[in-house]
Amino acid sequence: MQARRIRAVVLAAGLGTRLRPLTDLTPKPLLPVRGVPILGHTLARLAAIGCEAAAVNLHYLGDQIRQRFGDAHAGMPLTWSEEPEILGTLGALHPLKEFLAPADLVLLVNGDSLCEWPFRKLIRGHLASGARSTLLLTAKPDPARFGGGVGIDRAGRILSFWSGDLVRGEVARRFVFAGAHVFAPEMLARVGPGKSDIVRDLYIPMLAEGAVINSVVDGGLWHDMGTPQRFLDGVLDWAQGYWPERLWRRSWISPEASLEAGVKVRRSSIEPGVKVGEGARIERSVLLPGARIGKGCVVRETIVGFGASIPPGTWVERRIVMPQSPGFAPGLDDSVVGGAVYTPFGPDTEG
Repeated sequence: MQARRIRAVVLAAGLGTRLRPLTDLTPKPLLPVRGVPILGHTLARLAAIGCEAAAVNLHYLGDQIRQRFGDAHAGMPLTWSEEPEILGTLGALHPLKEFLAPADLVLLVNGDSLCEWPFRKLIRGHLASGARSTLLLTAKPDPARFGGGVGIDRAGRILSFWSGDLVRGEVARRFVFAGAHVFAPEMLARVGPGKSDIVRDLYIPMLAEGAVINSVVDGGLWHDMGTPQRFLDGVLDWAQGYWPERLWRRSWISPEASLEAGVKVRRSSIEPGVKVGEGARIERSVLLPGARIGKGCVVRETIVGFGASIPPGTWVERRIVMPQSPGFAPGLDDSVVGGAVYTPFGPDTEG
């Protein structure tokens, strides 16, 4: 595998709409997990397998992403692909055909998923199968929460991409797509300019022609970070660390956070620059950089955003808490107290 030239495209152009207001001023790929942006975890994994270069597509607040990572990450050169309009999971590849042409294999990766990214396992499975493309599937979540999941046969070949899709054989199992594909760049000859979706506009026509699209199923850590509840669950899962850390760790607290006497932290993640006042209780919550928690607060199942401040003695549960920015118009369900906006978690829906 090391002799093969691998290049990657990481998709980071999305709007992050369902995570608002967290993403009003910060793009989802830059939301931190254990002190590192979501996108940073992915780029580090790509660099670790010897990926010779990665391209990242940008649209919403793309300047922030570009400024955060610059021209390289962990020694791996980065190319930035600016999209005036979002082109979709397939359309994003057309402007990058020249970048991808020298590669033997292309990795296409979702930049807003949080995953251990077993890229070597994915590539080995792809090469052994002889398939046109191979998708990484995860055995962790319930497929019913993600459109019914991808249907595969006993050999791992993909037969349908979601519940209700045309089934092209006997489905043995269904798993959730984890957000990574591998294929040869020659497959991009079918990709034209404009908006397009890789499943509807490439994979489904390929299956109709009899092409084999394979899968590799993995049981490692994986989280879709698309809703407040999923973001919270993902960060808290990663707060426990890798094995054997997971046997004893329940929270992650940055050494650059400040906790006063009597603070109790349970199953939470506390990022750099956070200050927690005396006697506060933090339970199953995520405190993002610069958050301030007053004396005696109780914070449960809550995401406290960048620079948000919760007054002493406040009890808050299942909310996103953000500073009130200039020109902000509260929603019907929002509460504005002391310069902070308290937004209840929305529905945990697919999309």
